[in-house]
Amino acid sequence: MSDYTHQRLEARIQETISTMIVTREIKHHGLSPFVSVSQVTLSRDKAYATVWVSSFVEDNKLEQSVAALQSAAGFIQQRLGALLKTRNTPRLTFKADTSIREAQAMNDLIDSLNVKHEE
Repeated sequence: MSDYTHQRLEARIQETISTMIVTREIKHHGLSPFVSVSQVTLSRDKAYATVWVSSFVEDNKLEQSVAALQSAAGFIQQRLGALLKTRNTPRLTFKADTSIREAQAMNDLIDSLNVKHEE
């Protein structure tokens, strides 16, 4: 499979899961509506996909949302199979993406150093 096709399939998976979260198609009490799919990494054989989920909510709510998505993985895979029309639907694994929060903390640290340096 070409890299372009691989990337396009990753983008379609990301878009589909994001839409399912926003439209509340995934009905789980632990899923926060403020989470978003930041990245999808598909294995070369398209058998497995790692879905990275990020949010600006607290870490415990993000972990709850990841657990909710993981418990709904079968339902999500079924919907993906119907929409993607590929031979095999990848098995989904959801993981928390804390890079946004870490980047914000790094920016805050740099800003605080700049303020101290200007004084």
